Amino acid sequence: MHNLRLDDIDHFPVDVLPIGTDYPPGHVLPRHTHRRAQLLYGASGVMQVETDDGAWTVPTDRAVLIPPGVAHEVLMDDVTTWSLYIEPDAAPWWPTRCMVVDIDPLLRELLRTANTFAPDYDVSGRDGAVANLILHELRHLTPMALSVSLPREEPFRSLCRTYLAAPDLAVTNEIWAKAANRSSRTFDRQFRAQTGTSSAAWRSHARLLASLRLLPISTVTEVSARLGYASPAAFTAAFTRVFGAPPSRFS
Repeated sequence: MHNLRLDDIDHFPVDVLPIGTDYPPGHVLPRHTHRRAQLLYGASGVMQVETDDGAWTVPTDRAVLIPPGVAHEVLMDDVTTWSLYIEPDAAPWWPTRCMVVDIDPLLRELLRTANTFAPDYDVSGRDGAVANLILHELRHLTPMALSVSLPREEPFRSLCRTYLAAPDLAVTNEIWAKAANRSSRTFDRQFRAQTGTSSAAWRSHARLLASLRLLPISTVTEVSARLGYASPAAFTAAFTRVFGAPPSRFS
């Protein structure tokens, strides 16, 4: 199924509804919810998913698990998705918070196959067997540390959202504290209370997440310079330490 609206086919009595969709660069899916759990897989491009409590960056060939009923907004950067909408009872182990996961070659091909199904596919035939195998494989996904917590309160949330959209090495704790009309000490204490980390550490991780959007269209040298790293080697070391793989795995 391709470029269909979930609302038009949600009534079909199948546990797994696959829908593929093409999105132009810079397309934003406004805040919304689904009755079903969603696996949102990017066959191309990079996505950023935002909820009340965090932001998840989803590179090509990765996916984000979105719990049923969780309000989310998605920024699509020239993305083709292969989504699965899953009845909650069919995946009681689904996480209660969004989670980015790696997709292995077998599951990738299963998702590709499922997105050719008709909405009323035969659950007792080959298509149903593929859907059941997908549900089995989803239990063995590998989580990836491709997210940051987002404060719920202002002005902290707006500061973080602005930084995620355009990380700037010149931003300091003092600049953020002044924008929030607080002392540096008070700002950092309140920021830690909402995110569990310091604002400096948060910005450092956010810059690495931003690199995931840049790597498909820029060299490692260009990305490291744009994000303020002393050298490509320094950027590569920081990237690998946080994400467990070098930037070349995401370009």
